[in-house]
Amino acid sequence: MQGNLNVQTENIFPVIKKFLYSDHEIFLRELISNAVDATQKLKALSSRGEFKGELGDLTVEVKIEKKKLIISDRGIGMSADEIEKYINQIAFSGANDFLDKYKDVQENLIGHFGLGFYSAFMVADKVEIDTKSYKDVPAMHWSCDGSPEFEMKESKRKERGTDIILHIADDCKEFLEEHRILELLKKYCRFMPIAIRFGEESVWVDSETEFNEVDDGNGGKKKEPKRVEKKQPRIINDTDPAWRKKPADLTDEDYKKFYHELYPMNFEDPLFQIHLNVDYPFNLTGILYFPKVRKTIDPNRNKIQLYCNQVFVTDSVEGVVPEYLMLLHGVLDSPDIPLNVSRSYLQSDSNVKKIAQHISKKVADKLEEMSKKAVGNENENEKTADTKLSTFNSQLEEKWDDIKIFVEYGMLTEEKFCERAMKFALLKNTEGKYFKLDDYRDKVKALQTDKDKNVIYLYATDVDEQHAYIAKAKEKGYDVLLMDSVLNSHYINLLEQKIEKTRFVRVDGDTVEKLIAHEDSIPEKLTQEQKDKLKPIIEGEVDKQRYTVQLESMESTDQPMVITQNEFMRRYKEMSQTSGGGMGFYGELPDNYNLVVNINHPLIEQVLNEPDAEKQKQLVHQLTDLALLSNGLLKGEALTQFIKRSVEMI
Repeated sequence: MQGNLNVQTENIFPVIKKFLYSDHEIFLRELISNAVDATQKLKALSSRGEFKGELGDLTVEVKIEKKKLIISDRGIGMSADEIEKYINQIAFSGANDFLDKYKDVQENLIGHFGLGFYSAFMVADKVEIDTKSYKDVPAMHWSCDGSPEFEMKESKRKERGTDIILHIADDCKEFLEEHRILELLKKYCRFMPIAIRFGEESVWVDSETEFNEVDDGNGGKKKEPKRVEKKQPRIINDTDPAWRKKPADLTDEDYKKFYHELYPMNFEDPLFQIHLNVDYPFNLTGILYFPKVRKTIDPNRNKIQLYCNQVFVTDSVEGVVPEYLMLLHGVLDSPDIPLNVSRSYLQSDSNVKKIAQHISKKVADKLEEMSKKAVGNENENEKTADTKLSTFNSQLEEKWDDIKIFVEYGMLTEEKFCERAMKFALLKNTEGKYFKLDDYRDKVKALQTDKDKNVIYLYATDVDEQHAYIAKAKEKGYDVLLMDSVLNSHYINLLEQKIEKTRFVRVDGDTVEKLIAHEDSIPEKLTQEQKDKLKPIIEGEVDKQRYTVQLESMESTDQPMVITQNEFMRRYKEMSQTSGGGMGFYGELPDNYNLVVNINHPLIEQVLNEPDAEKQKQLVHQLTDLALLSNGLLKGEALTQFIKRSVEMI
């Protein structure tokens, strides 16, 4: 038989080759998906009693022979009528037709699109089909050279199933290389539900006939089997991956093992995982892992793999996974996302949006659950129902330092997640204790409420660099938070909006007396006339472009000079470094600091009363450098001169 393919345009093959799929390598995924579908169909018919024969070995095989790539299955096969319907009339889908007939079949079928087979012409200048149906009808052979003309005749094939034979084009010879095909099989087919064989692999086993003599530990000898290299069929896929199993059937070790199977080069275990299993109003299974993330956001984001019925689709899951969870690792599998998915499709599809919302909800559920459970005791939540979180170590506390970047980013970008997270998000103080947001406010409001009734949250970004400021705050009885993530400034702004009558002030943002403004003030020892005389003396020894001199009344035991930085300007400057748009203005501004002079300190009084101008200048310089040194701002030549001057003064 000869004929013309029933298509709407004579240019169908150029369209397929250039535009149907974004990458030519997809052809292998499509053809193996078809082979797996054919096998799944046969299993379904057998389970219904409509196929009475032996199933036998159902492994799909991929072979390279000379200039041909062959994909073979022992599935349902095709009759002449089926070839006419599903191959010659492009865009009729065998899977759709099968599903219409057997709506109660549970096995998932991959191909819903009708054009998958024709992806073969992206890499082949001739394609052959040799097939025999499970029905008692003649085997058939079909061939096409990439034109709308085909040839179909009876075949001598005896075994049920189908061979797809691709005569690889000269410009696609890479698909005749074993390592390239193996790479694609591992990328697209490593979790398909039917075993896929490609060539052989070497394994080391104990020989049954060869032995080595070794010491038995008692001065004698014993025989041990010799390790020998053996060839065996190479099965490239795991047909029953972890995400297809019930969570109750998996241990923590099973989850970790699967994680390292997905990411063999990641040697750290994940912190925890979320197992997804939804069948309404959409179908979704998968496992999402929380990896360890430190202070910076990992630029290597594409770590979540998207599958459609165990067939790899993409690892660019923007739209499927909320933006703030793009740093997670794992697998998502949904038949509601087609194989020929595009980014624009993901962003507009309603099912995809529902999936994204569900994932966000499940993450929030998991984190809230962890905030209520004590480490190592599943029933601790019941025992501590009326107890503050800070009285026991919750599971969330144990993981917080590693996952807070997820939570903070989620709160900044997803309003619904933020509402949930306000209940479980934690704050950590410089002593390493954790508090829920409401608990922390209750803890500090008595001492840290200012004259305007704002509760002031003091925080540090580096315990070592800001040690002196933290110590002064603690002397006052204040508590200091440690906030050291890359999103600090944005996150602090968010919390100030969400928590009424609250302000965050960095502990080195002002003198300790002014961090939390109260009605009372410390009496000044200097008159206004003395202050007017002192200020220009100090200003004469500092860079006025960078430092603003402020005279303050502080305790006489406090430092003579202190460096502070305006909270508003510093915070917005930091925010500009992680934001675009109008924030860029702040990033362009130079760093500016306040040099706060303690007018009640004896050394400042000594500066004012020093009759020798040179000694007065030297003393001011020394006190200024000490303040700069304590803030890590004294460097280079200035530091060298300070050390030299200190030795001379001693």
